[in-house]
Amino acid sequence: MITRRVLTAIGLLALAPLPGLAQAATGGPRLAPPEPMDLERLKDLARRLRDQPYAPPEAPASAALEALTYGPLQEIRYPPGHALYAESPYPVTFFHLGNFFRHPVKVYALEGGQAREVLYAHDLFTYPTGNPAKDVPDGAGFAGFRFQKAPAGQPGDDGDWLAFLGASYFRAAGDGAQYGASARGIAIDTAPGPGKTEEFPVFTRFYVSPAADGAVTVLALLEGQSLTGAYRFVARKEPHVVIDVACTLYMRKSVERFGMAPLTSMLWYSEGMSRFLASDWRPEVHDSDGLLMQTGAGELIWRPLNNPPRLSVSAFADRSPKGFGLLQRDRAYETYIDDGFEENRPDIWVEPQGDWGRGSVQLVEIPTHQETDDNIVALWVPDDAPQAGSDRSFAYRLRWTVKEPVGTDLARCVATRATKAAWLADAERRPGRANLVRQFVLEFAGAALSGLDPEKATVALTLSRGSAEEVAATWAPYGKPSPWRVFLKVYAEGPDPVEMRLQLKAGDRLLSETWAYQYYPQAPGTVL
Repeated sequence: MITRRVLTAIGLLALAPLPGLAQAATGGPRLAPPEPMDLERLKDLARRLRDQPYAPPEAPASAALEALTYGPLQEIRYPPGHALYAESPYPVTFFHLGNFFRHPVKVYALEGGQAREVLYAHDLFTYPTGNPAKDVPDGAGFAGFRFQKAPAGQPGDDGDWLAFLGASYFRAAGDGAQYGASARGIAIDTAPGPGKTEEFPVFTRFYVSPAADGAVTVLALLEGQSLTGAYRFVARKEPHVVIDVACTLYMRKSVERFGMAPLTSMLWYSEGMSRFLASDWRPEVHDSDGLLMQTGAGELIWRPLNNPPRLSVSAFADRSPKGFGLLQRDRAYETYIDDGFEENRPDIWVEPQGDWGRGSVQLVEIPTHQETDDNIVALWVPDDAPQAGSDRSFAYRLRWTVKEPVGTDLARCVATRATKAAWLADAERRPGRANLVRQFVLEFAGAALSGLDPEKATVALTLSRGSAEEVAATWAPYGKPSPWRVFLKVYAEGPDPVEMRLQLKAGDRLLSETWAYQYYPQAPGTVL
């Protein structure tokens, strides 16, 4: 799993100015001589590399990288005055190599069809006395880069809004001004079977253009054991971050799970789980709390995330999906009461461009006992995965926002809770059954419920196994216009998960999105 805390903390490092360093005439770092480059040339390069043996990136031979762990790495600063395109609306600054990010990437300034490599120099960064980075030799390279919010010396120049760092990961700060979930260029064999490991292809070169017409453009070369690829990212910051992604991938070999537009996030526990088992004082800890899908037929499906007892992969078959994403639906500070401001973590919404055909949105949930692991992955897996020697092009738009990505009058599920406490009385009537039952309490809110009596609505529930009892909807007793609550009790034996789907209806009229959930029957006291 990728360490979420390292990615987020490094991305939010404060930047302090440092005058007097040797720089190019433009005010940025030194640049190598120009060479021609554009997207078509990058595709040609990726195609040629596909036909050559794979050479994994090598880390510089430096003992100092081993010592650059989380703390020392946070002490390093890249002064905004030394940025590439320092006078641009969105200057570019760089990440230092370290223990967690050992493999350097090449970064080029791309203007007018000419690319000039940005040359790493030790004195571009500032280091406190005793920091091991001072022993990293010149020429070591950069770990990644980011776009700042404003030119040096102007308000807002102390933060960034888009960063590329680690493997094929990139992330943006949404309109809530916070980092959270991340995106990846591609996911190969995520959640592999026994004896296999996930492959993490790497962006090895970036070609960065200055901001123009409010947008920044990045070309990226992807290299991995199974494929190479050429990417183009066009990103805009306002009103929320929107990134248009287009890529062409060249397959070296076939893979089992070809994951397009993958998203990665963290969920330790939410309102449906016991925080006491997490040994933490906060009510909830997560960067995302659910997967939202809009199918090709227009159905909205909400799947609350789990921290499951074992690795779980859920697949939602579809054709020509309209969109999917990882959302932070609960936006109340009181939900988290943390200085990390999780209530402002951005949603990431994927909008496919063109027809993606048949496949499935797949959700991978990995057990974790801490908040530092990215344990959630969402991705599109096509039924016709590309084979060795072939190529595949696709495009999509990413939206990073704190607002719901799909406008609808349908009621949304705003809370999913579960408990065993209600079954003490049932245990007396049916001895031995109490530990096999959960009571679920769901809350729905939305315009479609306005003026309706929940007790006259139909709760349409299906289970993959087991049985449900006492299924009913009612008002939430808040003393003011409030969500509906849906109560249900589910009985199931054995450890296998129970797949659940629920909708609210008034006659033939659909009132809500589809709530989908994977419930693991377990012994008392464990996380659901």
